[in-house]
Amino acid sequence: MPITHAAFVRSTVTSEEAAEVSAVEALVAGLLSKLREQDRDINRAHVVGAQSMVMQQIVGSTLLDIGFSEEVVLTPQDGIVTRARPDFVRELATGRGVMAEVERGGTVNNNHDLKDLWKAHIAVDIQHLVLVVPNLNWKTDGSGREKPYPRVCQRVGAFFGDPRREVDILSAHVIGYGHLSAQEAAIELQLRDLR
Repeated sequence: MPITHAAFVRSTVTSEEAAEVSAVEALVAGLLSKLREQDRDINRAHVVGAQSMVMQQIVGSTLLDIGFSEEVVLTPQDGIVTRARPDFVRELATGRGVMAEVERGGTVNNNHDLKDLWKAHIAVDIQHLVLVVPNLNWKTDGSGREKPYPRVCQRVGAFFGDPRREVDILSAHVIGYGHLSAQEAAIELQLRDLR
């Protein structure tokens, strides 16, 4: 079961915010269930040299099925010039929403995770972030290159748990996809070549 998940919630929330966090947790639980059903397709698509768009289409179809919209331009914050357009957005209520981003190769190397966190932080109509990232990326020789999922959990988690460090996001969910080790990925590729 290589679909992994970690959740982070602001240290202090009101009862109204806690109810919203619970609703988002239920939404994410549904997403996780659907992604686990698609695990084989995800593993087949997450290979060296694959385009990010392929993964975005697989995960995106599931996000669209559970009520997200694609490529919505967020409301800019006063004084900040931005035309932020996350991969997916779901409105919870007027001015309240969840942003979902699907990442692949540049998750950590190009700081896409932190850019997504910042995008959610400055968006007046986004209070929750869902980041879907690889558990592992590997090189063409089959050796592991990096493990984005644990790095993203560490980096995003640093912005929760202490009011001094917290950003303007109520909750963040990091979902990892793909194999957990380069050996698992190599076995999958060998089995696929035999078919």
